[in-house]
Amino acid sequence: MSRTDAFAAIADPTRRSILETLRDQPALSAGQIAANYPRVSRANVSKHLGVLRRARLVRCRARGRENHYSLQADRFAELQRWLESFAPVWEESLANLKRIVEEDPRPPAGKRKME
Repeated sequence: MSRTDAFAAIADPTRRSILETLRDQPALSAGQIAANYPRVSRANVSKHLGVLRRARLVRCRARGRENHYSLQADRFAELQRWLESFAPVWEESLANLKRIVEEDPRPPAGKRKME
């Protein structure tokens, strides 16, 4: 799956929450994950896990009759590298903001003369 698919997968708040759960508690079974979401049916949790699996954000390993899920760290590293490629843009934007703020000739709001 492409990077776009990974970003589409994390666009859903439930899937982001599942990823956070797996970050904090690695290698949970599908049932353990579903127990964290009482308002979401087990079938829907399973669908969310499928989307995350296809986006290669989680891996699934069968252990007996249960499927255990864990984060796929290399995929997150790949996404992080891609996001970091935008650092020069962020740095330029922050530098521009700093320049604008420092060039502003107006005194701070609390020190303005009353007219």
